Amino acid sequence: MARLAQTAGLTDIQEEILATVRTFVDKEIIPHAQTLEHGDTYPADIVDGMKEMGLFGLTIPEEYGGLGESLLTYALVVEQIARGWMSVSGVINTHFIVAHMLKQHGTPEQKQKYLPRMAAGEVRGSFSMSEPELGSDVAAIRTRATKSDAGYTINGQKMWLTNGGTSNLTAVLVKTDEGAEKPHQNLTTFLVEKPEGYGEVVPGLTIPGKIDKMGYKGVDTTEMVFDGFEIAADQVLGGVTGQGFRHMMDGVEVGRVNVAARACGIAIRAFELAIDYSQQRRTFGKAIAEHQAIAFKLAEMATKVEAAHLMMVNAARLKDSGQRNDVEAGMAKLIASEYCAEVTQESFRIHGGYGYSKEYEIERLMREAPFLLIGEGTSEIQKTIISRGLLRDYQSRG
Repeated sequence: MARLAQTAGLTDIQEEILATVRTFVDKEIIPHAQTLEHGDTYPADIVDGMKEMGLFGLTIPEEYGGLGESLLTYALVVEQIARGWMSVSGVINTHFIVAHMLKQHGTPEQKQKYLPRMAAGEVRGSFSMSEPELGSDVAAIRTRATKSDAGYTINGQKMWLTNGGTSNLTAVLVKTDEGAEKPHQNLTTFLVEKPEGYGEVVPGLTIPGKIDKMGYKGVDTTEMVFDGFEIAADQVLGGVTGQGFRHMMDGVEVGRVNVAARACGIAIRAFELAIDYSQQRRTFGKAIAEHQAIAFKLAEMATKVEAAHLMMVNAARLKDSGQRNDVEAGMAKLIASEYCAEVTQESFRIHGGYGYSKEYEIERLMREAPFLLIGEGTSEIQKTIISRGLLRDYQSRG
């Protein structure tokens, strides 16, 4: 039993879920990840396996057909899945965020309409905030919904939509005319139903082809173009306009715990590969793990893996308790993603020339780790969130 990244105080059910997922990762993901990733192939069989295990409904309440588990359970599951292949965790991440937003903010009708089918994996969620020119400045969103006879008409362009082609329900943040002075109070989340696929999937809504990426292969990343798209008023999340920013920030907060968990998973795998290889590879008459230079690298890598895991678990437990966790989630995402990049690079160096070969798994991890430095907000955005929270909590009395 590995001693790194263990979590104290788990229930028997949590332990059972994690053991099942760990076995699934070892048998069904790791052996196939290289071939699927290099072919940029959607992992359909793996996704079907996750459906059978009920992972799409992991945090959805039992009354809607889900397992009703906590954010902590979900984060630990994601950590294991990302250890196998980070792209697979991306398939369920956006789905989880949409399910969370519906669970927390949806109307009773919206919950009943979507959550049972999301738990079964029949409806798969994605969410969209970003646009080509706004980056992290969400308040500068230009995509606009105007009132019409049918409800609303949406026009504009969204960017960096994970699972854009393979999802069939997208939570989209757009601008509405609320007359509020603060830009973020003029934003509304719409629940956009669409068929899977690319091109003009429904009148007024186009999903262009997949964006080619250096890593994060297998899972599709697309744009979303609205041109006179008509949507009913009852597709406003929560039934009230002008609340979209709050809804999305709640989703992103749990998403940052998710990204921290993914970073932990990649770091764990990079460490596993490094410590295994360093005991097999021999130089100057002994395994390279016996050279102090390599042994010290392994010690530092393991310490970073452990620290990132503990901060991720703390942020998840805080959110589960109902307390505000923006600072803790930001800290966990910051340190986990930065440590992930560092641990992965050290593993790459330990592999030497073989690390540059596509035959070795570390080559793939080297292309996946950088995504976590920018996903759900860059490290600089996390530092902004953390510093604002600290100044809020430690206001000077002088």
